[in-house]
Amino acid sequence: MSKISDSVLQPGCELRRVYDGFWRYAIYLFGAISFIILLLIALFIFREGYPAFQKIGIWQFISGLRWDVSDQAYGILPMIIGSTYVTIGALLISVPLGIFTAVFLTDVAPQMMRSIIRPAIELLVGIPSVVYGLVGMLMLVPIIRQSGHGSGDSVLAASIVLAVMVLPTIVSITEDSIIAVPNAYREGALSLGATRWQMIWHVVLPAAKSGIIASIVLGMGRAIGETMAMIMVIGNSIIIPDSIFSPARTLTGTLALELKYAAGLHWNALFATGVVLFVFILILNSFGFLMLRGKNK
Repeated sequence: MSKISDSVLQPGCELRRVYDGFWRYAIYLFGAISFIILLLIALFIFREGYPAFQKIGIWQFISGLRWDVSDQAYGILPMIIGSTYVTIGALLISVPLGIFTAVFLTDVAPQMMRSIIRPAIELLVGIPSVVYGLVGMLMLVPIIRQSGHGSGDSVLAASIVLAVMVLPTIVSITEDSIIAVPNAYREGALSLGATRWQMIWHVVLPAAKSGIIASIVLGMGRAIGETMAMIMVIGNSIIIPDSIFSPARTLTGTLALELKYAAGLHWNALFATGVVLFVFILILNSFGFLMLRGKNK
């Protein structure tokens, strides 16, 4: 009887092994293709940007204050500072809002309210960046202008728009990190006489710290890479901003505005700008993923 059963089951088992093996190798193949595509993009950017580093000098290119195509002067320090100011401003707004929103969704809000707020936040991810920029240009910029602080196109306007755009990233990762904190931590704190807020502030948030830091780092990478919305509200002046009401320009904005008519050294300088941006975002994202791995462990 067992021999008959084995003979009947053997073809099915063999087919299952072939099926599993096929999908295992298919997954390896798709993963390898994704890595190869990323590698080719990186090689292309570095190849096109290398002549600019060679002719201008890496330090002169990064620390230069002038970007003048007619004079062949290419320095990206004003764009680096502009990108940094906008990113810091966006994080100053979105990090507290995102963390407290995540806490509200996990430990405070009733289930019905969660079912309304969570999809609304997730919906922000699907809105095109040009829509954010359009809303900022038509609503936020005029408000800043009417307050008597310049033209309205400014670091402040860009920071507010960018804060809304990175908010879903911070909220979702922070929420997952807080949910991953064992309930025993909460129950232990409450049993010792802590209030709900003390439990959240002194127990839950420290336990979810690595995930929260990862959400901030990944949100920072998202902020630095944003282009279209920034072009529409930041003013695009190649200067070092002296206040939050000053116009500025980001690294990504320079690429989007000038690449279509660039040639020669100008073309190489733009790709060198892309190299700086690529390396910076790669470092930030790698740090964020390492923090997430530490949280999962």
